[in-house]
Amino acid sequence: MHRGLIAVDATVCHGKPCIRGTRILVSSILSQLAGGYAYQRLSLKAGYPELGDEHIRAAIDYARNVAWAASSATVRVSG
Repeated sequence: MHRGLIAVDATVCHGKPCIRGTRILVSSILSQLAGGYAYQRLSLKAGYPELGDEHIRAAIDYARNVAWAASSATVRVSG
């Protein structure tokens, strides 16, 4: 779902994931959601009218994929 809407580019926002074509960080969207902002009332939406619901869903989907990949990593224990 997030394909094409989320960009990771070393020359933009120090390589942190952001909404493609903007400097809106995925982490900023997630922080506002975690802080209790209602999906429709994110303060970012007031400052960035181009930020649509599809971008917010893409940020959530991106974070889900990152979390899933991290939890699926194989851990090797020596001993």
